[in-house]
Amino acid sequence: MDDDEIFPSVCHLSWSGDVIPDYLCYINSITKVNKNNSIDFNSNVFSPLTGPLGISLASMALSNPLFDDIRSNIDVDPPQKEESTDVGILVNDPAQTALKPTGTVLSSVRELLECPVCLNAMYPPIHQCSNGHTICSDCKPRVHNRCPTCRHELGNIRCLALEKVAASFALPCKFKDFGCIGIYPYYNKPEHESQCSYRPYNCPYAGSECSVVGDINYLVTHLKEDHKVDMHNGSTFNHRYVKSNPQDVENATWMLTVFSCFGKYFCLHFETFQLGMAPVYIAFLRFMGEDSEAKNYSYSLEVGGNGRKMVWQGVPRSIRESHSKIRDSFDGLIIQRNMALFFSGGDRKELKLRVTGRIWKEQ
Repeated sequence: MDDDEIFPSVCHLSWSGDVIPDYLCYINSITKVNKNNSIDFNSNVFSPLTGPLGISLASMALSNPLFDDIRSNIDVDPPQKEESTDVGILVNDPAQTALKPTGTVLSSVRELLECPVCLNAMYPPIHQCSNGHTICSDCKPRVHNRCPTCRHELGNIRCLALEKVAASFALPCKFKDFGCIGIYPYYNKPEHESQCSYRPYNCPYAGSECSVVGDINYLVTHLKEDHKVDMHNGSTFNHRYVKSNPQDVENATWMLTVFSCFGKYFCLHFETFQLGMAPVYIAFLRFMGEDSEAKNYSYSLEVGGNGRKMVWQGVPRSIRESHSKIRDSFDGLIIQRNMALFFSGGDRKELKLRVTGRIWKEQ
């Protein structure tokens, strides 16, 4: 019997029960997933995977009784259009035809795709030794071209079979616990996750290298309870920054205040940093959320004394950007040290600055 008789151009495969068989994850030419526990696929582009993994789908297809349905259902007419679902709906990119794997297969493949050195997911080029042990391209030079499992030389062998298996999977975003419901092809996941709007935020506290991450509500609680940050309700503020010790004027100082208004949270920073040979003071506002939403708001800051004043108006920056990046870009109200002491009055050795301002939402 010819291969065309066993695998015609369009094949129809069905199964019983509610659980999708694991072997369907290896068919990369599925055209339809039907509601009556069956699929249609194009056998002309069906390509079995073989290689160092020891997977031979061609032999599995001919010997496994689960594939008898293919041969027995050759003449079955495909379901009507209204009873089918485009596989493209299963992933975010309609051009992709990757099939979502079942739990057992997903767990096994994730183990295969985990680098034994850094324990991160591997992406092409995936290297392997002559014994079939794999390693990611980043870790290969770190082990001095020696397999970390068997100590054989790695050489320049690529595990193309494992790369192809990975390309057939669509997986959930790693930030699904934070609310992301997207399903993405394996090789597209890193790009999405680097920009996912559900990825957690870093703690905006500037006084230490705090490693805490979380969503906005969690960080607000963290700032209040762990960092003892002042919390204020309202869109206007009037704060005094006082340093009575003359030495503190020369040294770096910082403060953080959190404001709640318009159903959002904002961080007001005030700190000192070196600009050339002299310290300067800077005040700026950060938005606790995405940059795209931060652009909907504006704020103004004002500082003065002795009949003079300085005014700044700007747009808050997202806490996705570090406070040091914003500070070093001078995106805020900058006060030279001599001017700050002039505003403070007295013998110009004590810092007494009053910073006022407001936040508003653009129409």
